[in-house]
Amino acid sequence: MKIFFFKYQATGNDFIIINNLCKQFALKEKIIQRLCNRNLGIGADGLILIEKIKNYDFYMKYYNSDGKEGSMCGNGGRCSVHFAKKIGVLHKKNKNTLFKTIDGYHYATINKNIVSINMTNVEFLTVEVDKKYIFLNTGSPHHIIFIKKIENINIKKKGRKLQSSKKYLKTGVNVNFVQINKHILYVRTYERGVENETFSCGTGVTASVIAAYHKNKIFFKKILVKTRGGLLQVKFDTLLQSYKRIFLKGEVNFVYKGVIKIN
Repeated sequence: MKIFFFKYQATGNDFIIINNLCKQFALKEKIIQRLCNRNLGIGADGLILIEKIKNYDFYMKYYNSDGKEGSMCGNGGRCSVHFAKKIGVLHKKNKNTLFKTIDGYHYATINKNIVSINMTNVEFLTVEVDKKYIFLNTGSPHHIIFIKKIENINIKKKGRKLQSSKKYLKTGVNVNFVQINKHILYVRTYERGVENETFSCGTGVTASVIAAYHKNKIFFKKILVKTRGGLLQVKFDTLLQSYKRIFLKGEVNFVYKGVIKIN
């Protein structure tokens, strides 16, 4: 079987994206693992299938690099919007789209390589606040820890330890380490399904900003976030007991396209 693929990255979070509008691919877990393997395959943090769906421009089906279908991926969603426009799913002049993922629908805008996507609303009552951490879900579950110095932390070791704790043993969790400096957040993330640190995590960056505001560590509703792969912007509104109109914005880059043969 030959697979035509496109490689994308958004602030270092990289993905294999496949046009599956004709529903010709039903990839097995082992094949996805191989494709995402950086030594034996193409290499990526995750794999995305772009499919047709009624009432929306497209459906984004996301798999982690372990081969299992994942929850919402913010950077993957932004890359999917760029890809959809590239292959003609979106009209050339159309800068807006409404698409669907596992956690519901998402509105996005695209201007050249800059893609902004709205994220899942967060209810105040669902934000779990502890002295040592904050837990909340922005389409994916995130455990957030605020620290003073982020550079020298062994993210893989500490993240894996937290994910294997009794609290998250059944569902897994993404672990974000956050440093705040002059209203800019510095975020490093251990991602479940990748089981390692990634250069960026869109839902993690979003969760980190909401958590920082919720704990009164920041006071603006439009924040720059620095990841290992580059800069992202998160903006949001608060309404009654909710964080709403949350948008994740940043650059998206098409890297290359190719064909790979799978036996």
